[in-house]
Amino acid sequence: MLRIAVPNKGSLAESAADMLKEAGYAGRHDAKQLVLHDHVNDVEFFFLRPRDIAVYVGSGALDVGITGRDLLLDSGTPAQEVLALAFGHSTFRFAARPASVTDVAQIAGRRVATSYDGLVRRYLAERGVDAEVVRLDGAVESAVQLGVADVIADVVETGTTLRGAGLEIFGEPLLHSEAVLVRGPGSSSPPGLDVLVRRLQGVLVAQRYVMMDYDVPKALADAACAVTPGLESPTVSPLQNKEWVAVRAMVPRETTNKVMDDLYDLGARAILVTTIHACRI
Repeated sequence: MLRIAVPNKGSLAESAADMLKEAGYAGRHDAKQLVLHDHVNDVEFFFLRPRDIAVYVGSGALDVGITGRDLLLDSGTPAQEVLALAFGHSTFRFAARPASVTDVAQIAGRRVATSYDGLVRRYLAERGVDAEVVRLDGAVESAVQLGVADVIADVVETGTTLRGAGLEIFGEPLLHSEAVLVRGPGSSSPPGLDVLVRRLQGVLVAQRYVMMDYDVPKALADAACAVTPGLESPTVSPLQNKEWVAVRAMVPRETTNKVMDDLYDLGARAILVTTIHACRI
């Protein structure tokens, strides 16, 4: 039985639950439930704090888990990233009082406040920067004003909160993070992991692509297929009218309307777009 650690609360938990449901796995009905047996798929879910998941997986107590890349790197465990899951995006940046620090090298000898001390220590060490890292739980924006630190390292979305605290972002991002599937160390895969990965990959593909069907004159089929090449190759089928063919191909969701316009201008008609619920590529 595959043992999977999943976040127990928050937006990461909600997105993970939705993705696993799309992948065909059972979901819990009680938010207080800590363990769920999915007998149909022969897996067992353990609902844990996102920050603890990499620790459990890295120690071998659980086979795989879903957590943030930031939490994985901060944990310092031997857990390994298997698959990026395209939700829970965040960016980590340094910030300080305007003009006080403008480059990562200038952090040397200063105090850096963060909730991700493992991640920040590793980042600074890789760049040969010797600084004191101050670990704080929760919001760190006030650390500079209260005299606890000279610099902070935190999750940044718009920067509005930092500006409100009198801070300014500097340097390149420490990390672009998102939710990831992680597994424990070792070369052998636990039973059921390959199936889990294929299912999650299928959900990711279904989120990124749509299925497009259209009719086009046979003489324009090659040009139309160049517009919609699909993943390997589009499907081209004959119609009752021998001068026309039907084409089916997967198209990136974000380009759907542009592709439809290009096909129409080319001469294609009856252009239909349908959502992909699940797939195996």
